[in-house]
Amino acid sequence: MNNKSPIPNPHPFMANSALISYQEMMKVAEVSDIEELFEQIPQDHRFVGKWKFEDQIASEASLHKHLTEILSKNKSGQDFTNYLGAGCWQHYVPAICDEMVQRTEFSTPVWGTPSSDHGRNQVWFEFCSQLGELVSMDFVGLPLYSYGAAAGHAIRMAARINGRKRVLIAGSVDPERLKVIKTYCGYSELDGYIEIEMVAIDEKTGGIDLADLKAKIKDDVTAFYCESPNYFGILESSAKSIAEITSGVGAEFIIGVDPITLGVVIAPGDFGADIVVGTTQSLGVHMNAGGGVGGFIATRDEERYAREYPTLQVSLTETIVPGEMAFGLTLFEQSSYGSREHGKDWTGNSVYLWTVANATYMSLLGPSGFKDIGEAILQRSHYAAKKIGEIPGVKVKWSGGFFKEFIVDFNATKKSVAQINKALLAKKIFGGKDLSEEFTQYGQSALYCVTEIHTQVDIDALVEALKEVTR
Repeated sequence: MNNKSPIPNPHPFMANSALISYQEMMKVAEVSDIEELFEQIPQDHRFVGKWKFEDQIASEASLHKHLTEILSKNKSGQDFTNYLGAGCWQHYVPAICDEMVQRTEFSTPVWGTPSSDHGRNQVWFEFCSQLGELVSMDFVGLPLYSYGAAAGHAIRMAARINGRKRVLIAGSVDPERLKVIKTYCGYSELDGYIEIEMVAIDEKTGGIDLADLKAKIKDDVTAFYCESPNYFGILESSAKSIAEITSGVGAEFIIGVDPITLGVVIAPGDFGADIVVGTTQSLGVHMNAGGGVGGFIATRDEERYAREYPTLQVSLTETIVPGEMAFGLTLFEQSSYGSREHGKDWTGNSVYLWTVANATYMSLLGPSGFKDIGEAILQRSHYAAKKIGEIPGVKVKWSGGFFKEFIVDFNATKKSVAQINKALLAKKIFGGKDLSEEFTQYGQSALYCVTEIHTQVDIDALVEALKEVTR
């Protein structure tokens, strides 16, 4: 072969980089020069010059040292006191959750053939049962990749159920989640496009502006989607009224929830929600980035909903042997696993292993545990908001009716959130999420998160630090 491009040096950790493998791949691709594979890329889009890469690391010991040095620059919620939330929250994860997830019975065969099941199906079934009880719904699918994926799929489910192509979404949803939803709703040039219209925030409460919802909801609306708690931590006090408004035009009421709240607030199935989605990260899953933090979809056990799920479902039934029970994947054929591109949407990546942590966590807490942790979070977050609101020049927006997250307004301090957070970082504190770009109408404001991990000592230290850095 007459290669014009330089032949790459074999890498000790990459078997396919050997010369013979490189030549074989070129032969299969029917090219004599690797550049032929990239000729469709315009020249002005291509880097010209020499890459300034470090020399390849030849030994595992050197690689380990190199990566350790890089990773040691990170500062985590274990190193600093953390008040960031905004969709991924720091809750305490009991040691048994990690132990169960790491057991080979689960970590090895968490997905595969039925013959590889070593308790996996039972864990999945328990996860669905426990979560269904929490949200007061009967039909729960196996988890999706994220909260946003669950919300996007739920909207598409609604559109298939009633055949409508316009969805109303509360202006108080997580902006990042909204981007995911927009991706699921598609573009006007494509088939299956669902038009999105936003519903205003009630600036007095932080919840839904019911007047705006009533003005925009028509008989062409497939669903209304909101969250409780919403992005600002506000619990939606008008949920029952929203259910009545949406059902009045035949639309689906889709609500997103954080299950950790459901020991202290009414379950969505009890106030008229049709489709419930949410996160599972707060149920025994550590904060992580890039690995999926889990989302779920739940509905009533009605065929019109069951037939539109894109997820897998685990069912338990009797066998021909008296007293024997068996698990099975229900409606498998309607998923992308069963029908590929002909399924009810493309399920894609999921987080089935997290169900082990979720089921373990929910089993540990039980009904009284959810009540205890919910009350603890309410007490600590409201204590923090009260103390922070007493700092000169600082106030808390919507100081009532929130759960674990609340907005802190720094406008009167004449300092930016970025300046304040940088000063807090020097005190080993991660300050709240800067809202000044996402919600410009609130100026220099930040979203603070307080959970069961924060002690009174932690909160008092934050208050003293804020007093100092806002002077």
